[in-house]
Amino acid sequence: MIETYRGAVYPWHCDQMGHMNVMWYVGKFDEATWTLFAQTGLTTAFLKANSRGMAAVQQNITYKRELLAGDTVVIRSAFVEVREKLARFVHEMRHAVTDEVSAICVLTGVHIDSQTRKSCPFPAEILERGRSLVRPYDLPA
Repeated sequence: MIETYRGAVYPWHCDQMGHMNVMWYVGKFDEATWTLFAQTGLTTAFLKANSRGMAAVQQNITYKRELLAGDTVVIRSAFVEVREKLARFVHEMRHAVTDEVSAICVLTGVHIDSQTRKSCPFPAEILERGRSLVRPYDLPA
């Protein structure tokens, strides 16, 4: 897995329970997603220049350990499957000091033509790079 995000939990990320609220997990996973995509060539510049986009069609998060204000987190990511028009990938969010898993996010995204809003194949070089980043991973049940 490759590191795709590193950051801190700030007090304004925390909810009434005193731990990081679910909306911030999603935000940090989203930042990690774009870092992972960039490794394949799916950059903002590529998407804009080619009228392409990525649409999330499924997202599952398993929460394992709470994070508190002042904690630092690291996200490591990998593709688990890359098909002609679809990519499935996993993010592991860990406490940066203890290395305990805090959350696991599994996402499925579809490559789309941003003008027709329909799925379309990845270019061959992006498909190849994505497949080179596929790693075996025991997904949460």
